[in-house]
Amino acid sequence: MPQIPASISVMTRVFGMVLAGGEGKRLMPLTADRAKPAVPFGGSYRLIDFALSNLINSGLRRIVVLTQYKSHSLDRHISQTWRMSPLLGSYVASVPAQQRLGKRWFSGSADAILQSMNLLSDERPDIVVVVGADHVYRMDFEQMVKAHIESGRGVTVAAIRQPISLANQFGVIEVDAKDPTAIAAFREKPKDPKGLPDSPNEVLASMGNYVFSAKALIDAIEHDGTLEDSSHDMGGDIVPYFVSKGDAGVYDFTYNEIPGSTERDHSYWRDVGTIDSYFDAHMDLISVMPIFNLYNNDWPIYTQQINLPPAKFVHDGEGNQGRTTDSIVSLGTVISGGIVERSVLSPWVRVQSRALVTDSVLMDGVQIGRDATVRKAILDKNVTVADGAAIGVDKARDLERGFTVTDSGITVVGKGVIVNP
Repeated sequence: MPQIPASISVMTRVFGMVLAGGEGKRLMPLTADRAKPAVPFGGSYRLIDFALSNLINSGLRRIVVLTQYKSHSLDRHISQTWRMSPLLGSYVASVPAQQRLGKRWFSGSADAILQSMNLLSDERPDIVVVVGADHVYRMDFEQMVKAHIESGRGVTVAAIRQPISLANQFGVIEVDAKDPTAIAAFREKPKDPKGLPDSPNEVLASMGNYVFSAKALIDAIEHDGTLEDSSHDMGGDIVPYFVSKGDAGVYDFTYNEIPGSTERDHSYWRDVGTIDSYFDAHMDLISVMPIFNLYNNDWPIYTQQINLPPAKFVHDGEGNQGRTTDSIVSLGTVISGGIVERSVLSPWVRVQSRALVTDSVLMDGVQIGRDATVRKAILDKNVTVADGAAIGVDKARDLERGFTVTDSGITVVGKGVIVNP
């Protein structure tokens, strides 16, 4: 693990806050029983592991995770996985909504910080790094913190370059023509975006990651809490507040250098807020030269290491050979006479004789019976596909059985469902 940078750990007190209270309605049914940051990803991980790994690898050692919606599995994952040595005061702590300002829950991401102001009072940091909990990426926040300190501004917003044609899907940052590190305007999903001075066909889209000077953050959050017409959102209200004061800067993610990264996965970032983007992010993992490389040991993504037996590929009693191509197969999985292609399999998956699984994501404990077919599907934990059953083959049949089917043809089956022929 990288050493704690002296410039940050000794000279400056940096505190990490992860916003993990999101409901994730667009990921239903995967979020029917869990918070969005707790959704499994990539076979062995949960979405929140990427944000926490980035903070830890960047040298932060005091981190809180603000939770709210159906947070049990998320809280359990954090408590079991993210254990830090308390010797030097290090910790990753899950902090649920506490209703410190009255009998109400968080009304937005800024309100989550307002209702957790005691955490800032206890830590008394100089710098606060605020990140989302449901994006897939690698980022060295040390570099962003240094850029923020050098700027002298109240907030620095991380941004990624996107084609100007996609501007209507993001919060778009317009930079000052004389200073490309200063934010001149912050526009939510603009229909008439302005290209970058050095790249007219691109815009800077907010990544939902921020570095604040602590006092400036506290003042802004407390001011926002007094506004009745505010939606109390970090991107929608707090950042524009700093922009109006001329106190907001931008950090171009393109310049963030990660040890062990390649040209192919440099500056990779994906918001997995929809079923389609969640599915596509999995497909990014499994090519021979992956678009996002899980196997970069210089910047590891940490998660809970469960004591499981190795994966196994065997032939069945009829001589059919279990095999996979272009796939990720997790510990505890057994492929017995079935075929798996371009798929991601989580722990304890079973694929039986003559079954075919293609272009799919199978979560923990999924059972695929003999002669079953699964195509372009996401199966949540403990789904059982009976012998001879098919998913992703007949859209009308999938809809009739109550499954979610996206416009792009991805079929999603919720937890514990038994799929019959």
